[in-house]
Amino acid sequence: MADTALVLGAGGVTGSAWETGILHGLAQTGIDLTTADLIVGSSAGAMVGAQLASGALALAELHELQLTDPHGMSGGRLGAAALLRYAGALLSARTPEAYGRKLAGIARRARTGVTPQERRAAIADRLPSSDWPERPLLITAVDAATGELHAFDGSGGVPLVDAVTASCAVPAVWPVATAGGRSWIDGGVHSPANAHLAEGCRRVVVIAPTASGSKVIASPRAQAARLAARGSRVQVITPDPAARRAFGRNPLDPSRRAAAARAGLVQAAAHADAVAAVVSG
Repeated sequence: MADTALVLGAGGVTGSAWETGILHGLAQTGIDLTTADLIVGSSAGAMVGAQLASGALALAELHELQLTDPHGMSGGRLGAAALLRYAGALLSARTPEAYGRKLAGIARRARTGVTPQERRAAIADRLPSSDWPERPLLITAVDAATGELHAFDGSGGVPLVDAVTASCAVPAVWPVATAGGRSWIDGGVHSPANAHLAEGCRRVVVIAPTASGSKVIASPRAQAARLAARGSRVQVITPDPAARRAFGRNPLDPSRRAAAARAGLVQAAAHADAVAAVVSG
C-alpha cells in the first residue's frame, strides 16, 4: 500500500475556500496534509489540489487569497429549471455513468453565456502554475460521451489547466470542456469526493464540501467505509452547521468565499485529533 492520500471533494467556490480553511487550520495544529503522497481532486477540490501540489504558495498564502475581494472573479448559479433537470436525470438513472451521460446532455444544450476559451482562461488565472507537479496528483472529470469517470494524472499530454477546467465544468453553468480530444463535465458528477481513487493508501483524509449521496451517487462517507473495509485508516471531514451557513444557498457565489474560508479555519480544530490519529497511526 501507498502511505497517505488527501481527497478533496466537489463543492463550488465556497467549497474550495472551505477546504483551504480546513487545511490551513489543521496545519496550525501541526498537521500538514500538503505532504500527502497522493492528492485526489474533484471540481472545487481539483482547483485546491492543483494549487497545493504545485508548491508555489504556502497554505497561509492560499488561505489569504480566499479572503481577498473577489472582484472580477466569475460566478455562476444553477437556476430552478436546471435543478429540476438534474433531479430528473438522477431519478431516471441507475448508475453514475448513466447520470453522467444525462447531465452531459443537459450541459450541451445549456446556454451558459461563457465561451470555453473564457472559462479556461478564468481557471488558468487561479492556478499558480500551469505545469503538472512531479508529485502524484489525480484530477477527475466525467467523459461527456460515456459518462465514465476519468482521472487525469499528467500523462497523455493533457495540460494541467485543461484537466482542472474539465473537472470544474459544472453542467448548465459552465461550458462542456475539451481535453485530449474528448469532451468532459464536472468530476463531482460521478460522486462528491471520488474517494475510491485512494484505494490502496494506508491513510486517507477526505475533505468533502458536499456530504450527501443518493441511490446512484456514493456519498463521501459511504466511499470511506469501503476504503476502511479494505484496510485503510480513513477520516472524513464535511461542513458543520456554521460552515453550511457561511456557504449560503449558492456554492458558486464568489462573494461567499471569505466567509467559507473562515468557517473552515474555525472548524479544523474540531477534527485535529481525529486526523492526527489517522495520519500518524
